[in-house]
Amino acid sequence: MADPRWLTDRQLKTWQAFLAVSAQLNRRVEQQLRDDAGLSHPQYEVLARLAAAGGALRMTELAGAALTSKSGLSYQVGQLEKTGLVGRRSCESDDRGVIAFLTDLGWSQLREAAAGHAALVGELLVDALTTEQFGAFSTVLDTLESRLRGADRPQRTAV
Repeated sequence: MADPRWLTDRQLKTWQAFLAVSAQLNRRVEQQLRDDAGLSHPQYEVLARLAAAGGALRMTELAGAALTSKSGLSYQVGQLEKTGLVGRRSCESDDRGVIAFLTDLGWSQLREAAAGHAALVGELLVDALTTEQFGAFSTVLDTLESRLRGADRPQRTAV
């Protein structure tokens, strides 16, 4: 049996910094969205993903885009539906499919929330880095996202 792979001191410090920064960013974004728009961060993400898709998406596609489980998405969409920001309808091409869509009120709420959200992300993330640092950070995140989604999983060969 192989020995466990331990992190070096620098790797551990970087991991801990990543965790701290992620938690702080998430808390600040969550608070801003609640204060300014009465939305949770997951609810804002659902609205933003629907808008990016032209206002409607199948629930399964939305769950994949929002990086959440189908049950978690159903809960968030249900909450947004209660407030009139999102609706659901049957998929015309598949009786089992359900389409989530932004209502007029949802579009309006998203437009109101987006400016404050973009300003906070700009302040906390974009403005904190030089152009070169931001470019490198963006590249690193693209690499990590691709790997975590499975695109870069190493091919295993049979032994």
